[in-house]
Amino acid sequence: MYTALRLQRKLKQELRRAAVEVVVVDPDPYMTYQPFLPEAAAGSISPRHVVVPLRRVLPHCKVVVGEVTAIDHTARTATVETPATKEDGTGGLQLPYDELVLAPGSVSRTLPVPGLAEGGIGFKTVEEAIGLRNHVLEQLDIASSTRDPAIRDAALTFVFVGGGYAGVEALAELEDMARYAARYYHNVDPEDMKWILVEATGRILPEVGTEMGRYAVRELRARNIDVRLETRLESYEERVAVLSDGARFPARTLVWTAGVKPHPVIAASGLPRTERGRLRCTAALRVDGVEHAWSAGDAAAVPDLTAEPPARTGGPDGPAGPRRECAPNAQHAVRQARVLADNIVAALRGGSVVDYAHKYAGSVASLGLHKGVAHVYGRQLKGYPAWFMHRMYHLSRVPTFNRKARVLAEWTLAGLFKREIVSLGSLEHPRAEFELAAGTGRHPEAG
Repeated sequence: MYTALRLQRKLKQELRRAAVEVVVVDPDPYMTYQPFLPEAAAGSISPRHVVVPLRRVLPHCKVVVGEVTAIDHTARTATVETPATKEDGTGGLQLPYDELVLAPGSVSRTLPVPGLAEGGIGFKTVEEAIGLRNHVLEQLDIASSTRDPAIRDAALTFVFVGGGYAGVEALAELEDMARYAARYYHNVDPEDMKWILVEATGRILPEVGTEMGRYAVRELRARNIDVRLETRLESYEERVAVLSDGARFPARTLVWTAGVKPHPVIAASGLPRTERGRLRCTAALRVDGVEHAWSAGDAAAVPDLTAEPPARTGGPDGPAGPRRECAPNAQHAVRQARVLADNIVAALRGGSVVDYAHKYAGSVASLGLHKGVAHVYGRQLKGYPAWFMHRMYHLSRVPTFNRKARVLAEWTLAGLFKREIVSLGSLEHPRAEFELAAGTGRHPEAG
């Protein structure tokens, strides 16, 4: 979206003359600003303000809602399956192109853990974030209304697997929300809830540095959150989380945030990939060895020109080792998109392309309301200053003034009024009430 947004500005005259066409293909008609998903799950931001509608911000581009299922770069065509082609069974549209920008991002990386696929919840989309919020509040309702202690304990046990940004921020925000919501339940106390973070390595939030990672562990444990390092999830069959350290937790909630992998369309493209499945790219964001193909973001393995040069193998005269790649995060993706758009414009106009180089500025992470950690330009912050920096940074990065103003207004109102703690789980099954009424022949409220 960022690449198309910049192309729309840079190629304004060509688009007006219809000399150029920019086509954006995506399964959703919006872009999700993922750093705001934890706050959307906690109710601090409305779900519709976490997404940016493509047709509104890209009025001069052609937006196709569909999924690319195959790419024939030799013939310069992409096969796109849209909602309409699924209905009429035509097998997909054939979209021709001159320049290909393949930036599908990443998807959740799951492991063959028994029971995970059947009972786990991801945290990559706004639908998952809101579904998880509704689910957590529903568990409080279940715990408050049951007389079975086993059901109550399982409802109040929440297991998060993965100690990166997504897992830690989602757990911290939802624990904050659930602790606040518990005051409105006459028989549920915050101490009754078990929040468990499972991380396979010896640290969490590696992006903010070792010291801030240790502080984050201390902060979470001070809130009675059970942080288990160097521990793996062995199984989740029959809603029982079994860990590698021998612990067993009957839990109705298991959130899986243990890493991501490149989108499957990368493998279907036939373009050169690295061992980890990302597109092998040059510093100019071209797909290595392929003309008219570009990439950026999580799906692209772009050499980091600001990193220390790799050591030479076999002595000072030997060949240099592979250069370190840019980390797959939003900080690089947004900046790569701008360089990518500028390079496409230069290629179209016969100019010269430039290499992408950005020295990593640092990282910020939220640990709930008024709590956070940050490691920015060598400086370490924690607590309220880090939380404030986290909000201001992401407010500056979310696209369009419209979204910035709406998010800021919601934050302001959230500081003046109490949180909303209502669960709208029925939104996930909007026809349930109608089907009940049609099946029974009476209005569901009649009883």
